[in-house]
Amino acid sequence: MPGFLLCADPLRPSRLDPQFAEEATVVREMGAATALVDHDALLAGDTAGAVARVPHGSGPYWYRGWMIPAPRYAELDRALAERGAPLLTDGAAYRTAHELPGWYATFRELTPRSVWYPLSGTAPTAVPRDAAFWSALARPLGGGPGIVKDFVKSRKHEWHEACFVTELSDSTALSGVVGRMVDLQGDHLAGGVVVRAYERFAPGGEARVWWVDGAPVLVTAHPDTPDDRPVPDLGPVGEAVRRLGCRLVTTDLALREDGVWRVIEVGDGQVSGLPSGADPRPLLRALPGA
Repeated sequence: MPGFLLCADPLRPSRLDPQFAEEATVVREMGAATALVDHDALLAGDTAGAVARVPHGSGPYWYRGWMIPAPRYAELDRALAERGAPLLTDGAAYRTAHELPGWYATFRELTPRSVWYPLSGTAPTAVPRDAAFWSALARPLGGGPGIVKDFVKSRKHEWHEACFVTELSDSTALSGVVGRMVDLQGDHLAGGVVVRAYERFAPGGEARVWWVDGAPVLVTAHPDTPDDRPVPDLGPVGEAVRRLGCRLVTTDLALREDGVWRVIEVGDGQVSGLPSGADPRPLLRALPGA
């Protein structure tokens, strides 16, 4: 039976991060092994230190923990493979599901139109600040409102400041929102900058669907709206998930005003959060036998 790699407590690295205590209890009830990874050490570039508590030859593992930048995840994947404890989602598959450019083509008809600019570095200084540059990038989206984010996350809690653009053809407004998003993300900027067409959604929040080997095993609320539990139509989404070919995936779905279910985000399920009060058992019990 595969084991589960969980995050250590950043203040006491020999102990489990309390955030994952409930999942650890369920995993142990199933009889699966657990091991700890030092998330802080991994992000700091100390990959050897990050995996020091993972027993040699103890894999394979599913990871359930805090979000990891794709380059760091690739380093973790290599270090664990060399230790005889490989991850069941390799570095390439993780990037495919975790970053928008990896999944967008597969979900193109199911998600808002998007364009993006990849960065060779993550520092805010690596991002162009020329309004004409962003105007040219966004031109394929046409006019109308839009959303700015990085390859993984948006600054939706700073909606008017660093996320929403009233009119994409307004190059000054667009570049201003891009610049503010980039500055607020700072060193946490993931992959590059994405500009998306804005679609209007009906009230009721988003649903998060968990897929294991192309099958939906759990539908929850989105962690940001735990009291909203819409019931989405999964048919076309399931076909896209299976084409994507990643083993553990989440899709966040919302109902557009015209009654069509749309994919807001795709994510690697290892780092996708469960909403408060959600039972992790259906997900975790689906993983060992996948």
